[in-house]
Amino acid sequence: MAEENFEQLLDDLRNKKIDHFVITPENFQQFQPIFHSYPYRSQIKGEAQRGGKVIYQLRER
Repeated sequence: MAEENFEQLLDDLRNKKIDHFVITPENFQQFQPIFHSYPYRSQIKGEAQRGGKVIYQLRER
């Protein structure tokens, strides 16, 4: 998955075009720097799953 796809996923999630996305252990190292530099990351939560997958969703207000 390309880096610009990660930022697009974050934007789509924030704009409610999608309700969640999953990052696999294989993609986590590429995703993490993009997530940490994303200006709205405080609005997004990641929930770790068994097997190393992480599900990202908008935080409920």
